[in-house]
Amino acid sequence: MTQSLRLADRWVIADGAPVFVRVADSDESAPAVVHIHGFAISGRYMVPTADLLADEFRTFVPDLPGFGRSPRPRTAPSIPDLADSVAGLLDAVGVESATVVGNSLGCAVVSAFAERHPERLDRAVLVSPAGGVHSQPLLRAIGQLTVDATREPPSMARVAVPDYMSFGLVGSLRLFVAMTRFPALEALLHMSVPTLAVLGARDPLLPTPARVRQVQRQMADHMTVAVLRDAAHAINFSHPRELSGLIRDFVNGAPMLASYGEDRDRGDELSPIVQMT
Repeated sequence: MTQSLRLADRWVIADGAPVFVRVADSDESAPAVVHIHGFAISGRYMVPTADLLADEFRTFVPDLPGFGRSPRPRTAPSIPDLADSVAGLLDAVGVESATVVGNSLGCAVVSAFAERHPERLDRAVLVSPAGGVHSQPLLRAIGQLTVDATREPPSMARVAVPDYMSFGLVGSLRLFVAMTRFPALEALLHMSVPTLAVLGARDPLLPTPARVRQVQRQMADHMTVAVLRDAAHAINFSHPRELSGLIRDFVNGAPMLASYGEDRDRGDELSPIVQMT
């Protein structure tokens, strides 16, 4: 499920570090979309959604420094460091600004990117934001990830388990500390670009509905929230057609449907979106 017919492998130097990135970049006039992975994992699980968007957008799926195939820096990167790597990636591929799609921890990276490089962010897509007090301390987060593993497609384990093992316990601890030190909610509330949040109703890392509504009210003028009824945390992997449909319409400024109940090309039944606000 992570093999792509549209994305090519490439190495670039981003913010002074070698970064592995999957690229579809044949039309330089097309809008750019960058997909940022989550905690202790590579960008491989982002490929199913990215691949469906690569026919229309310049598409980039990096392994940020220290993740996946990208070498580990001498010092553990902070969340702002990872955001600067995204800016360095844009420099390396010749993209002035982009829509940035983050999943899980990647949402914090998107928030930091918006804070540090606001002129380079066209739109933000936050898929399954995680990392707040709801997922602290680390043992609680591990428990939530364990529950989530039972709700994801079995094929997700073939991507996640090797990546988690490669990243290691020490790296995970350092990353968790960096995550808790970054004021993600504060950065999120200062974002002024159009923002789409996509949540899974079965995601054990998701804060309470009351908390989600509270944050949404604080960003009501520029945030749209969509909830997939049968999705858990790794929506980019488990529900690529639904998510790519939402992202496509969002980036194009088209009205987003209250339900992507049928694939527009194939007529297949998809996961219904039960909330769109």
